[in-house]
Amino acid sequence: MQRSDRGEVAVLSTIRAGLAKFHDPKLVDELVAAYVEAKRNYYLGGLRLSAVEGGRFCEAAYRILQGLATKQFVPLGRQLDTEELIHTLANLPATAQPDAVRLHVPRALRVVYDMRNKRDAAHLADGIDPNLQDATLVVTILDWVLAEFVRLYHNVPPNDAQRIVEGLVTRQAPAVQEFDGFLKVLNPRLEAGDHILLLLYERGSSGATSFDLWKWVPPAIRTVLNETLTHLVDVQAFVHCDFPRYYITITGIREVERRRLYEIPT
Repeated sequence: MQRSDRGEVAVLSTIRAGLAKFHDPKLVDELVAAYVEAKRNYYLGGLRLSAVEGGRFCEAAYRILQGLATKQFVPLGRQLDTEELIHTLANLPATAQPDAVRLHVPRALRVVYDMRNKRDAAHLADGIDPNLQDATLVVTILDWVLAEFVRLYHNVPPNDAQRIVEGLVTRQAPAVQEFDGFLKVLNPRLEAGDHILLLLYERGSSGATSFDLWKWVPPAIRTVLNETLTHLVDVQAFVHCDFPRYYITITGIREVERRRLYEIPT
């Protein structure tokens, strides 16, 4: 079991247990499994696979919504008329289900469904990779939909639901490889700040101490480690220090993902 697995398993168990109280357990398992695979594929660069798993997530989510609307659902593996279901949900009385169930979630799922079914051959002429663009949209919608299910069926505020979902899948950086607890960055061309930021990105909510980082960085970076950490914390706000541990911030995560520092250089 890798360093992030124990926390991930605990969050998975919490989400499954809460949702299974209200929905078919097999559908819940399918929903969560598809979500995890879609996110892992996204962070590891399997962009088309993210869209495929997004479609699988929709298959389970639509059936969960169908069960809420009609008290039964089309078995997995059989064709589901999503347009008819969206219409059925939209026409439920406002008192029967929350707006998220009647309107927002079904329409959001439809976007993911269409991405999986209709966008594979699409190309843009402005230099943007449509696969990355589409996969980013897919996983963002999956995040939101799962957070809505958690909010509705775990009786928690929206922000708490989002934090639960964010903790479900640790971001994985292909450019960081673990050797029995030792993290090695596979891009030797990274500058000190980017090198440290990528390590903390890989560590996620576990963070790392300055001694951890000192062990993992090359000797040349060790000489400027404290100075670089101070700059990341106080100047760029990419890192937060809760002594003795350092954690990547939201802005730090966005910086890594914007510049795709997690990729193995070609």
